[in-house]
Amino acid sequence: MIKDGIKQLLIASTMLCFSATTLAAEAPDALVKRIAEEVIAIVKSDKDIQAGNQEKIFALAEEKILPNFNFERISRLVLGKNWTKATAEQKTAFQTEFRTLLLRTYATALSKYKDQTIDYKPLRLADGATTATVKTTILPPGGQPIAVDYSLEKQPESWKMYDIVIEGVSLVTNYRSQFAQEIRQNGLDSLIKKLADKNSAAKVK
Repeated sequence: MIKDGIKQLLIASTMLCFSATTLAAEAPDALVKRIAEEVIAIVKSDKDIQAGNQEKIFALAEEKILPNFNFERISRLVLGKNWTKATAEQKTAFQTEFRTLLLRTYATALSKYKDQTIDYKPLRLADGATTATVKTTILPPGGQPIAVDYSLEKQPESWKMYDIVIEGVSLVTNYRSQFAQEIRQNGLDSLIKKLADKNSAAKVK
């Protein structure tokens, strides 16, 4: 599990590679590169974002990043067997709060962007494949390279992300471990409430 808060922010800043304006025919690696460059260009050119304007930072994350997650699949993977046991209301509430948690994470990363560069590895994609792994390496200024792999699946309208593996650590597995402990101890409703309380405290809705 990734513990270092500073490293978390740096790594999270690599997750800025997805936009609502993707094309279904576009290869997943081309999509990742194009959108990453677009988002980075916005961050570099917007003085308000650089100055920490929260409204603009959250708006950018909301517009460019979150629409390209498959939240239902991520939620199923993160909750595991607890997803099948959950009621329809619990599933909806969890997805809402988990989505906001990710919004906070990526918005914070945007505010911490410091000229990281991205090296894109060649994509190996079989004809007719419906899933893909886009491999990249993040190169922080003066820091050690960080390997980041994006797991995507093909949807009718575009490729969607369902996991990110950072230095061998899966985003899905990381959250599943954290959430499973809370659910075992106090139940799913308690987890949803804790997420809601944290999101409310951060004033992100």
